[in-house]
Amino acid sequence: MGSPNEPRIPAPSGRGVVKNLIETGNSNNFLPKVSVVVPIYNGEGDLPDLISCLEAQTYPKQQVEYLLVDNNSSDRTLAILHNTAANSPITIRPQSQNQIQSSYAARNTGIRAATGDFIAFTDADCRPQPQWLLSLIKPFVKPNVAIVAGEIVALPGNSLLEQYAQHQDTLSQKHTLNHKFCAYGQTANLAICRQALEKVGLFRPYLTTGGDADICWRILRQNIGSLEFVPEAIVEHRHRSTLRELKSQWRRYGRSNRYLHELYGVELMRDITLRESFYRLGRWLLKELPTESFKAVTGKSSMVDILNTPIGLLSIRARSGGQREAKLSEKAKIIEWL
Repeated sequence: MGSPNEPRIPAPSGRGVVKNLIETGNSNNFLPKVSVVVPIYNGEGDLPDLISCLEAQTYPKQQVEYLLVDNNSSDRTLAILHNTAANSPITIRPQSQNQIQSSYAARNTGIRAATGDFIAFTDADCRPQPQWLLSLIKPFVKPNVAIVAGEIVALPGNSLLEQYAQHQDTLSQKHTLNHKFCAYGQTANLAICRQALEKVGLFRPYLTTGGDADICWRILRQNIGSLEFVPEAIVEHRHRSTLRELKSQWRRYGRSNRYLHELYGVELMRDITLRESFYRLGRWLLKELPTESFKAVTGKSSMVDILNTPIGLLSIRARSGGQREAKLSEKAKIIEWL
């Protein structure tokens, strides 16, 4: 028998105990069964740090299962997952999705294998902080909450591009939560009530980007429940460190916008012209560069400030190109179901 001072862990049906917990004032004891789903593609290098972060979670270990889904990796990801599962103090259940090369298909594989009332998501290159899961699940004590988003902050980076992304808060949830069409949370740090997934379906497995917005919008626009933001539920994310990675990231953002336009009528971004690009570069060379360089000499500016305009312009053009070239396939419209 446990100590009388230990928090009471409810039975697996988390929603069934909500009303009683609220009435008795014991909402802090809301500790339902949670399934954490992480899609992984060639994540051999990320797994040691990721596993360490999962093992450090303060959520009761017996109430969490970690479904780490290998998405047809060509490295040792799957072998490492099986070896880690056999020796870890937490419950790791390795899964495989080899039919469809998509993180959303991998997430669906994890959801189908999950036994928890609430499904939490993060990515292999993320580092959840110890209080992450406890903070992320707590808002579900309110029956009207269907989605909870935590904050995404940058892992400390040394490269100029990593520092630029950190300066811009590129991956912060504040951008997606303020989306002018409809708020959504990114799957790098998101949790969804299983009941909501039963009603609207799972991720679109053939979609390659934009799936986090799509699944949140299906839940919110059908009035199944609300979305709550918990800034203290933090995961750290590694930013892109090379120009190639940066361009790929922003082209993906552009493709996402095109796909969401075709699915929901989201407004497309205006294409940036070469004339505008040259104008901005000229203004940077003649005005911003001298000013920021002088400020740097006096310690009031950094290299990130100096190069802010050309890096930003590169990102905008990559995003514009991704949006212009993308086209949603018919298969990408398919929704899988539990």
